[in-house]
Amino acid sequence: MTTRPWIVDDDLWALIEPLLPPWPERSPGPRPVPGRLCLQGILYVLHNDIAWQLLPLELGFGSGQTCWRRLERWQQAGVFDRLHRILLAELNAADELDWSRACVDGPFPREKGGSDTGPSPVDRRKTGSKHHLICDGRGTPLKAVTTTTANVNDVTQTLALVDGIPPVAGRPGRPRRRPQALLGDKGYDSDPNRRELRKRRILPVISRRGAPNIEGLGKLRYVVEQTFALLHQFKRLAVRWERRTELHDAFVSLACSLICWRRLKKART
Repeated sequence: MTTRPWIVDDDLWALIEPLLPPWPERSPGPRPVPGRLCLQGILYVLHNDIAWQLLPLELGFGSGQTCWRRLERWQQAGVFDRLHRILLAELNAADELDWSRACVDGPFPREKGGSDTGPSPVDRRKTGSKHHLICDGRGTPLKAVTTTTANVNDVTQTLALVDGIPPVAGRPGRPRRRPQALLGDKGYDSDPNRRELRKRRILPVISRRGAPNIEGLGKLRYVVEQTFALLHQFKRLAVRWERRTELHDAFVSLACSLICWRRLKKART
């Protein structure tokens, strides 16, 4: 990472710019702030966890309110989800995705209130939310993180995470969307889910409650915890401030894409 990770380089902007929704030809009011500058303002907030109204105008990214509205507009247009799919395809083409296994986990982010919140079972029933992630064997997010209330059990999200993996192109043949195995801790213990995973030709490797953990499972599952650590390096995600879930999810989806982008750049060097 550079000392100014919110600066968007030419290669990344070349991927993002075609995805942005066009402005109306005749739009009343002042000329809109260029999209690249707005994106850098959004990334500045994502990296530094400052309030939107404190975004320094001298940076030239526009006001915090402008960047906030652009984030909302782009999220509604599905920009960040499409960017994530493009980057997954590029990683797949470079043979940088490990489809031999996928890992799931659902830790609790710190919460400052908002929609999709509920009593946390691990924090004295304080109101909070929960993140659910599925990644490949190298820790690359295979879909954007899902946000639910804190009292949602991990086991209820297993199939949704698996089925939510988009078709990933980039290699000869049909796009791929199924790992060979799914690794999970005891929070994902469910015989019905095991049967459904096998129907999808996915081997469930999930520890059972009341029994010792599967030997060596932790050494394979550490990548999902590592990915959450990378996500929380974006300071805006360490504590959830957005009251609206869709805006919080926009930040999370953008962060997942940036993790993919860094891995793609590393693979190209």
